[in-house]
Amino acid sequence: MIERYTRPEMGRLWTLEARFQAWLEVELAVCEGWHNLGLIPAEDMRNIRERAGFDLERILEIEERTRHDVIAFLTAVEEKTGPSARYIHLGCTSSDIVDTANALLLVRAGGIIAAGLDRLLEVLRAASERYKLLPAMGRTHGIHAEPITLGLKFAGFYAEFDRHRRRWRDAVENIRFGKISGAVGTYAHLEPRLEALACQRLGLNVDPISTQIIQRDRHAQYFTTLAIIAGGIERLCVELRHLQRTEVRELEEGFGKGQKGSSAMPHKKNPISAENLTGLARLLRGNAQAALENMALWHERDISHSSVERVIMPDSTILMDYMLHRLTGLLSGIRVHEDNVARNLGASQGLFFSQRILLALVENGSQRQEAYELVQGLAMRAWEEKTPFEDLVRGSDGVTSRLSSETLDDLFDLNYFFRHVDLIYDRVFV
Repeated sequence: MIERYTRPEMGRLWTLEARFQAWLEVELAVCEGWHNLGLIPAEDMRNIRERAGFDLERILEIEERTRHDVIAFLTAVEEKTGPSARYIHLGCTSSDIVDTANALLLVRAGGIIAAGLDRLLEVLRAASERYKLLPAMGRTHGIHAEPITLGLKFAGFYAEFDRHRRRWRDAVENIRFGKISGAVGTYAHLEPRLEALACQRLGLNVDPISTQIIQRDRHAQYFTTLAIIAGGIERLCVELRHLQRTEVRELEEGFGKGQKGSSAMPHKKNPISAENLTGLARLLRGNAQAALENMALWHERDISHSSVERVIMPDSTILMDYMLHRLTGLLSGIRVHEDNVARNLGASQGLFFSQRILLALVENGSQRQEAYELVQGLAMRAWEEKTPFEDLVRGSDGVTSRLSSETLDDLFDLNYFFRHVDLIYDRVFV
């Protein structure tokens, strides 16, 4: 189903042809740099600009013989370019081209993912505003705790994904580095000025010190950040799944006409999108682990990272693009059953007022432990007898001897719990 949801520009970014096109961009930027430094004559530079290109099938045909993709690429480009191709790849090693081109591709993928985060944040913000003051039951350990609003749930996720957006921006900037420094990073057959000219042309920064490669801590940050975002997606989806359980049913995924939930049970409406996204987060965590393993290479470089990156670069970015798109669609079509939200709020007999009663007793002279045991006893009776907690409190001499009826009226005011909602929103939506 991924191809149905993934935006086409992300898929196109990782085709073989796009990969070789990025290599060609780097090679041409290096040639322009050499030309600016006076090494490539104007006529040859003109020929390179006009004629340098490749035929994908020809590259693959040559690679069958050479068993080296960069050499196959360069041979195919040389056939198109003619004699001026002698200046292409001058002084470079394969990783100069591949690592710099990968930086281009990862930055471009990063822009697509950033746009997906922006769209998701818009949907979360809209839900936060719509349900800002809808009272809902807050739960800890899956058990009723104290009231919140449904909008606060969405605002909390908005704040998290805003952090994800900032983390992602940092990760993309940290990968925006190229290197044209030669076989071990010493510019033995190149020039630092050339590297600066080529990277500037490509919109990349110069890696201050590289070996044969750009060091993989940069890539590890990129892919671990994707895993952290996936963790946020999973956290949100786990919440949605819990809230869709039959016994709760406060929220529900949209269910299209003709959609089926089970091959055996016609009544089923399952949280399939939230479940799928929960599972996909595991893949991104696994790919992040592979990126971390890629950091420790032999000396100035080995090739153990290369095969890993050919998989995780397209897979992780395409997968994140898909996940953001699907989650945004899920939230855009979410159904909120406000009657069930209200029902669940009252299901625990008003026990969530217990802390208010406890604190009021302490403030009026009771010892804390004594007051706690008194309120806890009333709370347990409310659970067991299915009696409103407020009725038991008002009938307790231990409470009414300390707290007046008017005071209890104030203590059992639901709006007390929401008096700081505006402040929280002002801090989140700055």
